[in-house]
Formats: sequence, C-alpha cells, structure tokens
Amino acid sequence: MLLKFLARNRGVMRNLSLKPGDSPIDEIILCRNLLQAVVSDRHGQLHKYSTLTNIGEKITVTKFEEEGRPLYLDAQATTPVDPRVLDAMLPYMTNYYGNPHSRTHSYGWESEKAVELAREQVARLINADPKEIIFTSGATESNNIAIKGVARFYKIKKNHIITTQTEHKCVLDSCRVLEGEGFEVTYLPVLPSGLIDLNSLQSAIRPTTALVSVMSVNNEIGIKQPLAEIGAICRKAKVFFHCDAAQAVGKIPIDVEAMSIDLMSISGHKSGGGQERGLRSGTVPTPLAVGLGAACEIAKQELQVMLSS
Repeated sequence: MLLKFLARNRGVMRNLSLKPGDSPIDEIILCRNLLQAVVSDRHGQLHKYSTLTNIGEKITVTKFEEEGRPLYLDAQATTPVDPRVLDAMLPYMTNYYGNPHSRTHSYGWESEKAVELAREQVARLINADPKEIIFTSGATESNNIAIKGVARFYKIKKNHIITTQTEHKCVLDSCRVLEGEGFEVTYLPVLPSGLIDLNSLQSAIRPTTALVSVMSVNNEIGIKQPLAEIGAICRKAKVFFHCDAAQAVGKIPIDVEAMSIDLMSISGHKSGGGQERGLRSGTVPTPLAVGLGAACEIAKQELQVMLSS
C-alpha cells in the first residue's frame, strides 16, 4: 500500500511503502523524521504510531495507545529525538561511558574523541572553527555566557550594550542584570514587520558600545533578521555581534564568517570555570555532546537537500 508522507521542513510529498499491520490506513502524514505518526483510517478514526525504522523504501510502524493527548504542534519549542541522533547517542550511554576529561585511561580517550568529533560536526554546520565551539546546558546558558561574559570583560572601557525589544526573555533578563551592575542598555524597537531598523542600530552605536545582541529568527513571530547586514555594521564599528540562533540553526543557512557573527548561541533541541576551555564549569555530558553533533550533521545534510530541491 502506498501512502503519502510529508517530509520535515521540505513541503514535498513522497510515496513510501508502509507496512501498517492489520489497520486499514488510507493516508499518513508524518513529521519529525517518522518518529511519530497520526493516521486516519477509512472510518475517520485517528491512530497514533511510532516508527521502528528510519526513512527508506519500506517503513514499518507499530501502533501504540496514547489516549487523551492532543497533536503536538510546537516543534519550534522542542522536538522528540531523531532516531538517527538517538542511535549516535546510545553507545555513550551504555558502553562508552568514560569522562572525556579523564586523560589517563582509554575510557576517557574514547569519550574525548567523541566529544571532539561532535565539536567538529557543530562547527561544520555554521562554518566555525571547532575550537570556538563550547558545549553548555542549552541556549539560555549560552546566551548568558556570551552577553555577560563580553560585557563584564570590557566593562572598564565599554559599558554599553544594544539589543532589541523583541529578544528572547533570557537575553532581556541578562541585559537587565547588567543594568543593575551599572551597564547602559539600549533596547531598540523593531519595525512593524518585526525587523530591526538598520539605521537605528547604526545610530545607537557609541564609542562605549561593547556588544550588539540580535536574534536570528524570532521565537514568537518567526521573522528572520538580516544577520549579514547587522554583522557588517558591528564589524565596521569594532563592536561584538552576538546572535541567538536557537530557532534558526539547521533550518536556514548560517555562516558565522560570512555574517560576521562573533558569538552565537544554538541548542540541540535549545559560574565556576574549569572545563570547556575555562569558559564553562562541569563535566561535559558525552552523550548529549554526541547527540548535538549528530543532530548538526543531519541538519547540514537535510538543509543542503532542501536548498537544492
């Protein structure tokens, strides 16, 4: 039986052979790489399925009961784990469980190698140097480190920060904390379209401006900011440009070199000092680093397919 399949992020209908067991299925619309499916049968009843295999010529599904739960339509907030990402992570949750910072035995060497590979995979997705990739607990911590780190480092000479009124709450909260420490923060309004006014940005930059923080894609209205233009303005003024790209990475092309982005926060879904090159304390969770690396590798491949189709 041939059924319809809507590929994630592509808007392309494809025919796949599906083995549904005994259920009389007419049509299936799948999202998030076949991890979960909601199927309408000939009688108009909905059935939920989870897949056992990845995308291929033949997809085998099994029915599972999950009564009372609505359809999940908030994939920009978080998504279920891609089966391919899970496959990459599982060995480091079971067999390869060494601390990547243990340099005296093979268990640590195995984990360190995996973390460094993940670092390279993340870097390739955004055209960065692997040495520039710092693993954190998520986009919120990344935003905090980037904004507060640059601001506090340059506080004596530069105490001014620029952001927009429509940034993510964690960015705005970080700026308010810095205001309490004596920093000056300019919250630029946006145009009716949601875009930043580039002329207003240019006018707001002062000799004491240390950082401009503007998100790539807004988490509420989905507007895409002109990152390359913002980066060019910041680079010319010798001001650091931070970008919260949690909503964009893997969905639109991001090139930190071409866009002149100095600091960027991304997420695999989304104090101290010591590990992660002295910028973030705590033991790196190898499975999560591997998972983020695998997710970035898959995102890069699928983004290329999407752009070429």
